[in-house]
Amino acid sequence: MTARTSLILTLLLTLTLPALAQNELGDRVNARAAEVEERVIEWRRDIHANPELGNREFRTAALVADHLRTLGMEVRTEVAHTGVVGLLRGGKPGPVVALRADMDALPVTELADVPFASKVRTQYNGQEVGVMHACGHDNHVAILMGVAEVLASMREDLPGSVKFIFQPAEEGAPRGEEGGADLMLKEGAFENPKPEVIFGLHVWPARVGQVSYRPGGYLASSDGLYIKVKGRQTHGALPWGGVDPIVVASQIVLGLQTIASRQLNVTTTPSIITVGSIHGGVRGNIIPDEVEMTGTIRTYLPDVRKDIHRRVKQTAEHIAESAGATAEVRIRYGYPVTVNDPALTEKMIPTLERAAGAENVVLDTQHTGAEDFSYFAQEVPGLFVFLGVTPEGQDPATAPRNHSPYFFADEAALVVGVRTLAHLAVDYMTMGR
Repeated sequence: MTARTSLILTLLLTLTLPALAQNELGDRVNARAAEVEERVIEWRRDIHANPELGNREFRTAALVADHLRTLGMEVRTEVAHTGVVGLLRGGKPGPVVALRADMDALPVTELADVPFASKVRTQYNGQEVGVMHACGHDNHVAILMGVAEVLASMREDLPGSVKFIFQPAEEGAPRGEEGGADLMLKEGAFENPKPEVIFGLHVWPARVGQVSYRPGGYLASSDGLYIKVKGRQTHGALPWGGVDPIVVASQIVLGLQTIASRQLNVTTTPSIITVGSIHGGVRGNIIPDEVEMTGTIRTYLPDVRKDIHRRVKQTAEHIAESAGATAEVRIRYGYPVTVNDPALTEKMIPTLERAAGAENVVLDTQHTGAEDFSYFAQEVPGLFVFLGVTPEGQDPATAPRNHSPYFFADEAALVVGVRTLAHLAVDYMTMGR
């Protein structure tokens, strides 16, 4: 054998061995995912019937922590109040991959007709409310618990480690509290060791088992808008005797809509400015002293986000000034844009196709909803996908959506979710960086 031939054979082995290892581990992932499917369904139903609001996920966190401990993981609890972080150390050296699931439910009274429907009621911001997993986080927790069991059974052959992040308060912390992904990061969820990448998924109204993705800005930033218009109170029959903040507020609402439609380059990225509440006055013949408005701002690029904030303040203040009123504008930064790292996304598309079937993997449009997975994806490259859960025979366009009291997820999608997250972790470890 010549030196040249030897070099070629060495290169071929270098290229093919990772692929062989990936295929072998992938086959084991599929087999183990099928074996844990029934347990995943049982966990999902149990969590669905016992939902807990943000920062109050005590039962759910205990269920998760006990499961991870039985799998021999290193487990941290009470991260960001009720968060759980498990570390599975593989038997071979390699990268650290993070997988995330959110645990909290919503203050929604369930109306879906299922035998495991929630009957839970509790107090939320001073009101008695029903509690329901109306956004599908029960599915996320059960899926990731299943992934933990699948990968733990392959521990000795994993070329790297997996960090399992079970996060509280994705829907927002209770009034006066801090929580969610941002607080988990502050309390060290990404430390000792820090992951190289993070993957997550979210159930969504789409064909059952369909996996949707998009590189770049996928979910919008979400910022809270508050405007107080200060006029001068007077008799409703004598409007010239004061300054009418209701009329000014109306002009501001219309003026804000010209920011997205007339002041920004609409070919760059979509943007939304919504005023969702207006409060002012006590009776029809009194022009009030002030009006308060609240709303939300959504967009997909950090620079556009800052520019919109500037334009909102400028528009409201100048319209008010032109009428002899004043406008106090406050904008509260919320969740950042959820960005799928373009290189990581491109690299993992074949993995998504192996997990769900090529015919079930689709390039998605942008979503105007927001996700605090975005905080994790600011720290390391991230990939966030949607998993379709609309039952067969229903039109995803008209099926009850997330946050509806009738929202329902077809459990046939759960095993697809397990395969998806498990394959993403294993393939990233084995395909080389």
